[in-house]
Amino acid sequence: MSIPKIKTAVEEMVQPYLSSNGFELVDIEYVKEGSNYFLRIFVDKEGGIDIDDCGRISEYVSEQLDKNDPISDAYFLEVSSPGAERPLKKDEDVRKAVGKHVFLTTYEPISGAKEFEGLLLSFDGENAVVRTGKKDYTIPYTKVASARLAIVF
Repeated sequence: MSIPKIKTAVEEMVQPYLSSNGFELVDIEYVKEGSNYFLRIFVDKEGGIDIDDCGRISEYVSEQLDKNDPISDAYFLEVSSPGAERPLKKDEDVRKAVGKHVFLTTYEPISGAKEFEGLLLSFDGENAVVRTGKKDYTIPYTKVASARLAIVF
């Protein structure tokens, strides 16, 4: 099964459980690192998740994976928080980040730059406006390669 199909199958298995228990599925990764495969599930909830939450979710996911067996390779399952520099994967994630410090990279230069770190002023579904220093950049979201929250020191 291809990586996108694995991710979709896992999402379909875990999403109902997560939603019904107040968790948000942030991201799913299925990657090979060295000779090992890893299935990583990033989950969050209002107020953050703790180690007990991750343990309960891991047990549930493990049972579902054993029942449905969408992955033929041996792999390690990891369930964790997306962390302080959480990725912004969906439009809804970006909307929630308005007013917060973000880090965006683009596929091609915008005003001569491909990296933007600053305050996310707005997001209308098509454009993100990021203030870096004293300058505001309007970035078409179709040009965004990656986006995440950023920690300000």
